[in-house]
Amino acid sequence: MAESVFRSRIAEEGLDGLVEVDSAGTGGWHEGDGADPRTVAVLRAGGYDHTHTARQFQASWFADRDLVIALDSGHLRALRRLAPTREDTAKLRLLRSYAADAAPDGEPGLDVPDPYYGGFEGFEECLEMIEKASDGLLDAVRDAVATGTQDTSLSLSTTPEAKEHA
Repeated sequence: MAESVFRSRIAEEGLDGLVEVDSAGTGGWHEGDGADPRTVAVLRAGGYDHTHTARQFQASWFADRDLVIALDSGHLRALRRLAPTREDTAKLRLLRSYAADAAPDGEPGLDVPDPYYGGFEGFEECLEMIEKASDGLLDAVRDAVATGTQDTSLSLSTTPEAKEHA
C-alpha cells in the first residue's frame, strides 16, 4: 500500500526518473504472493495503481538504498538488527515520523497498524495514515534531490502481514 501511494506522489512531482521506490516485508511468510484483495480495493478506490508481489528485505539491499522506511516500530527494530553497518542503521525511519502530526523524537504512536486481521475500514484507515505521512516524506525526498544530498533510492518495509498482503 505504501509503495503504491508513494510511487504515485513521486510520479506527480515528476521525480520518478530520479527516485526509485520499492517495498519488501521483514519476513518471508507470503513471499511470491500478490496483495490482499482488500488492499487492492482500497488502493483502486483511492485512484492508485497497484501491482505487488511479496518479497523479504535482504541485508545486502542497504548498500543500494539511501532511505529505508518501516511502517511500525517492531519492523524498525527488525531492520535495525538486519543493518550491516551504523551507516545503514542511520538510513532507517518510521513512515509516520514524516506526518505533519507526528510526535517529535518518539516512536510511540507512529506505527501504521496491520489491518490484515480486521475489517475493510482498517485498510481505509491505513491508507489515510500512509497518505498523510507520504506528503511529509515527499517533502524530504524532494529536498534531498534538490540539494543533491542523496541519490534517493528508498525501500518501504512494511509489516509482514500487511506487506505480504498489502
